[in-house]
Amino acid sequence: MKLASLKSGRDGRLVVVSRDLRRATDAGAIATTLQSALDDWQRTAPKLRELAETLRRGNVEDFAFDPAECAAPLPRAYQWIDGSAYVNHVELMRRSRGDTLPESYFTEPLIYQGASDQMLGPRAPLACPDEAFGIDIEAEIGVIMDDVPLGVTAAEAANHIKLYTLLNDISLRRLIPPELAKGFGFFQGKPATAFAGVVVTPDELGGAERAHTIARPLQVDINGQPFGRARPDLDQVFTFVDLIVHAARTRSLGAGTILGGGTVSNKLDGGPGRTLRDGGAGYSCIAEQRAVERLRTGAAQTSFLRDGDTIRLEMLHEDGTSIFGSIEQTVQILS
Repeated sequence: MKLASLKSGRDGRLVVVSRDLRRATDAGAIATTLQSALDDWQRTAPKLRELAETLRRGNVEDFAFDPAECAAPLPRAYQWIDGSAYVNHVELMRRSRGDTLPESYFTEPLIYQGASDQMLGPRAPLACPDEAFGIDIEAEIGVIMDDVPLGVTAAEAANHIKLYTLLNDISLRRLIPPELAKGFGFFQGKPATAFAGVVVTPDELGGAERAHTIARPLQVDINGQPFGRARPDLDQVFTFVDLIVHAARTRSLGAGTILGGGTVSNKLDGGPGRTLRDGGAGYSCIAEQRAVERLRTGAAQTSFLRDGDTIRLEMLHEDGTSIFGSIEQTVQILS
């Protein structure tokens, strides 16, 4: 089934959405918000599935679904954490700075805890005080979980993945290095994250769900031009199961925790990756293309985002219908 949160108050109003994202129906009789549904998923999930089937048959009051009316699926989340499933991305960032990659990066995932008091909806502007901050996108797949116990095993972890999501983990690239140099993680370099309007249950993906990720191209367009078509199921060093086990090593994870897999990054040809124009899969963030440019030519040529630039992220089912709906943002400089 597909779910969304329409703009309403601080936590949205839960609706069930048709597979083609054209129609929706209110789910308030079952759960008023997505968070309340996740808090009691064992009870609410069967009822929401029944409502989804009723919507499919056309036997319930419904209305036209408008992504512009969507908040983030969880407009404020109890926890947002992001991992490093695609080590190629991390390696390129370090190599372009002249650093080597420790072997431990291939055996133990990186993870950081981000701010989650405000999540952006699929049409929210990408607002930033200054172009000089180095505005970038990071196209990712994420999962949303129910309650995950402390020390969860790999065998159990997959059962806690209840929903998949598409997100833009926005980065301000020129603020990140000085923050990391202080040895206390980054904060200002990671503003509010944007999400597609719709989340889906694993069964909704059918054969596209492989190894707990999605075997479909992640489409990234910048200013209306194709920029990336990387596939999350390729070059994945760590699965979501690995990331969940790592995150829950010393703590439980509350229902509604969002876990990102990191910027989707493909090698394909065994090298650092190539642009779409050169026959590669392109990139899911600008920094990665800039890193490859530095490695190949000694200098980055692609600019970060500027005022008025537009980005679009989307994934499609095999039949061409959108899985999550699109994230469409316009850069808005506030100064």
